[in-house]
Amino acid sequence: MEPAQSGSEESPGPETSCASFNQDTTSLALGSHCGFRLFSLNNIDSLDCVYCSTDCPDVGLVERLYSSSLVVVVRAQTPQDLHIYHFKKGTEICNYTYPHPVCSVRLNRERLVTCLEHSVYIHNIKDMKLLQTLEVPSNPCGVCALATSGSSSYLAYPACTDTGDVQVYDASALSTDTLISAHHSPLAALSFNTSGSRLASASQKGTVIRVFSVPQGQRLFEFRRGMKRCVDISCLSFSPDGHFLCSSSNTETVHVFRLEPPDPSLEEERSSWGSYVGRMFSVASSYLPAPVSHMMSQDRAFATAQLPRPNHRSMCALTVIQKLPRLLVATSDTLYVFSFDPAEGGRCPLSHTHLLFEERQVQTAGCFREASDWSAPVTPCPTYAATAALPPAPGPALGPSPGLAPGLGAATLTAPRAHGT
Repeated sequence: MEPAQSGSEESPGPETSCASFNQDTTSLALGSHCGFRLFSLNNIDSLDCVYCSTDCPDVGLVERLYSSSLVVVVRAQTPQDLHIYHFKKGTEICNYTYPHPVCSVRLNRERLVTCLEHSVYIHNIKDMKLLQTLEVPSNPCGVCALATSGSSSYLAYPACTDTGDVQVYDASALSTDTLISAHHSPLAALSFNTSGSRLASASQKGTVIRVFSVPQGQRLFEFRRGMKRCVDISCLSFSPDGHFLCSSSNTETVHVFRLEPPDPSLEEERSSWGSYVGRMFSVASSYLPAPVSHMMSQDRAFATAQLPRPNHRSMCALTVIQKLPRLLVATSDTLYVFSFDPAEGGRCPLSHTHLLFEERQVQTAGCFREASDWSAPVTPCPTYAATAALPPAPGPALGPSPGLAPGLGAATLTAPRAHGT
């Protein structure tokens, strides 16, 4: 990612090497050569840095488990080593060394998955016991997805280097499930919805995004992101209720697609020039060659958001903050907060812009401050075993006035310190 901009040319800000939202989009994790930082996303008016590390430099990957204190880190200097921290206590719980560099990490309450270029390791997250090792085709970007909840921890990863075939694997039962022929070109991004019942995919061409049912593998939706140019899609993310899907890329436009068929009665009432043109295209497509007709029948974006400038890589997420639906986009140095209208769609107005490396955040280095507990006494944290036993909280709907699901407590791995395979 490009370096962050600061107010002084003599003191450039830390360069962000990675950014990730946690599973319920209540937290943003950033990694840089200075360490890693965790931000609370419960308030759009201010961006609260709840933790800033001081003894973990050159972070290449960082993932937080929900709102717990469990953080997984891979350092750029030692990319074969996976470190698991309890950041509230400031201690490393355990570490694990792989034979090759770690490309990506995915985790839920049941499994921790590390993706290497030619293999995937599946761990039991409660004790980090290695359950399964999968040999996979070359996957240098670590493209994979892990369902965060549901009856099965579905895992998806590329099944071929030349085409966009997706292998769906049941990480709970440790068994191969469905093979989906998703795209003609190699895969660039994969994402499950909250329940694990739908899988979104994009290829390296970046023009078409498809959504499939899981585990059946049936194609449910097909969206055209654009026609003029191929782009590098860096992120696909479902809304908590599963009704919308957003995508970000190396361009300045973020797209939001609606995953539910429109109400015919409402469409009839909306007699507009846009609907008239749509009907004309539908009629004309029957006289055109099959490839052109197929392209015209693909759905377009329901809503879009415009970034001030293109970014090499950005992460996006749809969530509910302070009872209002929001579209979040994290770039190398900034978090953009857009308003999102789930009924009308259209252009998403930018409501807030937060710099990720402000001086006041640097001053919190080495300390932990929970945004919701600035003046409250510190309460004992439940163990990770107790946290993992909790049933998954239902995701908030992007409706008129839904509330945020409460965050989880702190987590503690009960595994003994491990090093090696």
